[in-house]
Amino acid sequence: MLGIGKDRNYPTVLLIDDDMISREVIATILTLNGYSLHTAENGATSLKMLEGRKFVPQVILVDVQMQGLNGVQLVEELRARSDADIYAISGSGLPKELETVVDGFLLKPFGPEALQKLLDEHHLKPSPPELTSGEPVVSAKILSQFRQMMPEPTVREVYAAVVADLKKRNAALDAAIAEGNAVEVRRIGHTIKGGCGMAGARQAARLGALLEAESDELSNSAAIQVELKLAQENLERMLEVEFPT
Repeated sequence: MLGIGKDRNYPTVLLIDDDMISREVIATILTLNGYSLHTAENGATSLKMLEGRKFVPQVILVDVQMQGLNGVQLVEELRARSDADIYAISGSGLPKELETVVDGFLLKPFGPEALQKLLDEHHLKPSPPELTSGEPVVSAKILSQFRQMMPEPTVREVYAAVVADLKKRNAALDAAIAEGNAVEVRRIGHTIKGGCGMAGARQAARLGALLEAESDELSNSAAIQVELKLAQENLERMLEVEFPT
């Protein structure tokens, strides 16, 4: 059986299968054993999920014989949107053209041990650190200094400008990551680190520094950007609390 409670570095998994029973059985096995799991019932839905960038899978399990978008075409579309390892699952053997485009294969029906063996063989890339619990959104010291130097409406304008700039940078990051442009990701991260650092926006500044450092690993950059969008939302909430209109 899968090792419940073992000390593991679990990958985030995207499961794509149009058979409800197969999907539910595999999902139950994975979630009961600590995996972060997202599911899609067809190929088109999975592509929309990846384009939304609300999560970054390190492993994709895909039934390559579904109705609609499937097979080599689906694998190629997944590759264009994700750096994850892609493992085919199917009730029959794979044709040669599919064997060459996937990272591994499980023949249905398979048991928990076979699934665990496949995931154990997956070499998970280091994940970027998440937002530290209790990490301040804004440096209290810098916020206090601003309030001593400027009237409240002006201080609010400063942080409103930071939020607006982060929205613009996040849009640029979407494009740069989609294009695989590591140089542009590094440049954007450097800019965020500097600007947010000056404003004392600590979460965003730290994540900008991570983007600058991790730009050569675009899968990591996408994961960092998810956290950056959360940091942006935290700044917006801070504005509502500290500077109510």
